[in-house]
Amino acid sequence: MSLQALRLDAPWKLLPAALAWALALAGNRPFWDALLWRGLRLDPGVRWAEALHFFLYDTAKILLLLVGIVYAVALVRSYFSVERTQALLGGRREGVGNALAAALGVVTPFCSCSAVPAFIGFVAAGVPLGVTLSFLIASPMVNEVALVLLFGLFGWKVAALYMGAGLTLAVAAGWLLGRLGLERWVEPFVYQIPLGERHATGRGPDLVERMGFAAEEVRTIVGKVWPYLVAGIALGAVVHGWVPEGFFLRVAGPENPFAVFAAVLLGIPLYSSAAGVLPLVEALHAKGLAMGTLLAFMMAVVALSLPEMLILRRVLKLQLIAVYVAVVAAGIVGVGYLFNAVLG
Repeated sequence: MSLQALRLDAPWKLLPAALAWALALAGNRPFWDALLWRGLRLDPGVRWAEALHFFLYDTAKILLLLVGIVYAVALVRSYFSVERTQALLGGRREGVGNALAAALGVVTPFCSCSAVPAFIGFVAAGVPLGVTLSFLIASPMVNEVALVLLFGLFGWKVAALYMGAGLTLAVAAGWLLGRLGLERWVEPFVYQIPLGERHATGRGPDLVERMGFAAEEVRTIVGKVWPYLVAGIALGAVVHGWVPEGFFLRVAGPENPFAVFAAVLLGIPLYSSAAGVLPLVEALHAKGLAMGTLLAFMMAVVALSLPEMLILRRVLKLQLIAVYVAVVAAGIVGVGYLFNAVLG
């Protein structure tokens, strides 16, 4: 086959790989269900068996998402020069870039762990750190799944308040973090990841070259991140499903004036998506916990989970992670008390 024919066939070579990836992602849960519950005959009601299922299922899911997202982001990013990407987000006046990044986070509803590859791509493309952090906050916290479930469980008012508060928090926290000049606490390799470059002839890379660039990105980034990812999911598996309701009611009940603080502290070690934590939120609300306290707990779980911080440690230094957690947690606490005041 000639080189020209290979280049013409390049787009079609993506289809089998994309189909295999989609089938693996769709069949991930049925595979582990069949292996553990029916093949090995483990009891899904036993805590350690459920934790094992959680670890295996989520590790496979997040690794598949990581590979797919890194490849797709890298392929798209190969069409953007540093200047073009900066013009899209970084070239806006202060605050506008944060708002655009937060809005982009809403329409790219990744979980906290799978948002990290997009974060790496933004920083490597020269987008300001504060703008990128607005995306990182908004993407797992405010998405259509959370909003639809909140609407179905608690009505439009709660869903609208959550969306408004989440976007405001993402914009404000990203803006503040950007003003603090924390770029020195990003790991140096992030800034060294190459973007699509032009040939000496003046033409851009063709699709075959872009596909090679994207594949190399997958090898580089996944190779650096996967140990932290597996460690984070293992921690999540240990605490998965272990939220003692009686303890929660004692420390975060309506009689405690520091209930919102307690709820945020309880939420940080957990690992779950908004869809995963909302059933617990509904159960605790039925037992009398205030809505603002519970939504603060939910925000902490999806935006500040300890497993996410372990994964972010590969790209951010501890000083930046500490400042990030402090700023976002303070905002979540404020949102919780505001919700309690507005919703009664």
